Amino acid sequence: MKNLTVRMRIKSLYRDMSSKEKLIADYVLDNIKKVSRSSISEISSELGLADSTFFQFSRKLGYNGFKDFKIALLTEEFDPEISIHEKISSSDSEVTIIEKVFDASVKAIEDTKKIIDFDTYKSAVNLMINSNRVTFFGLGGSNAVALDSYHKFLRSPIPVNYASDSHIQIMNASLLTSKDCAFVISHTGTSIEALKIANLVKENKAKLIVLTSYPLSPLAKLADVVLISCSEETTYRSESLSSRLSQLSVIDALFVTIMFKNGKKSNESLKKIRKAISNTKE
Repeated sequence: MKNLTVRMRIKSLYRDMSSKEKLIADYVLDNIKKVSRSSISEISSELGLADSTFFQFSRKLGYNGFKDFKIALLTEEFDPEISIHEKISSSDSEVTIIEKVFDASVKAIEDTKKIIDFDTYKSAVNLMINSNRVTFFGLGGSNAVALDSYHKFLRSPIPVNYASDSHIQIMNASLLTSKDCAFVISHTGTSIEALKIANLVKENKAKLIVLTSYPLSPLAKLADVVLISCSEETTYRSESLSSRLSQLSVIDALFVTIMFKNGKKSNESLKKIRKAISNTKE
C-alpha cells in the first residue's frame, strides 16, 4: 500500500474497519486540512477516543505512526495531481455529466496504476506461465471481465478455461489440480459463490490469483497472489461498474507481459487464431 494516498488507503480498507475506525476515517476525510494541522490529542479529544486508538488507526493504514500519517496528509493536500472527485448532481448539464463519467473512469485506471506492486504482478505472471491451465472465474458484473480475460488469453500459449454459468464454474473449480491456477475476479471479494470456488481451489491445492478492490476481503485472504483495482463511484454508476475498467487494465498488463516473455510461442498461437478467424470473413 506504499503508493496509495491517504484517501485511497481509507477507501480500500473502510468496509473492514471497526466502528471506531470508521468514525476516525469519516472525520479525516471530512477534515483533511484540520487533521493535518492538529495534534493526536486534539483530534482524539474531539472524537472522544484515546490517543492510542488514533495511533493504531494510522498504523492500520500502513504508516509508522501519527507523524508519518500527518506528513502524508500534508503532501496530499498540496499535491496538484490529487483532487477529490466531483460527484454528479441533478443540476449538472449533459455535457458535464458525460465529462465526469469519463473523468471517473480515467481516475480509476490512474489510481490502479499508482498502487501497482511490480513484484506481485511478476508473481502472478509466473504462476500463470508455470500452470498447466489457467481458469478464469467471475460472478455478476465480474463475469464480463472473466469472459474478456478468457477471450484475450486464448491468444496466448497458456491453456485457459472459462464458463459463464455459476454452477459450471463450481464444477470447473472442483476439477483443478495442484498444477493448475484459478484466476478469480470479484470487486467486493465477499461473493458467496466466489468464496465457494476459492475454497474448492485451495482444497485441490491449485494456485489462486484474486483480482479485487478490497485487499482485506475474505476472498483476498485465501489467495496466493492478490491484485488490487481501484474504482470511482458516481451517481447511477456503482463502484463495481467503474472497477471493470481498472480490472481490464490489470488483465491487459498481465496478458502483454506474458506474451512478451515467450515471444515465439505467443506468435505461433496468434498465427493459429488469426488464420482460423480469417476464414470467417469474406
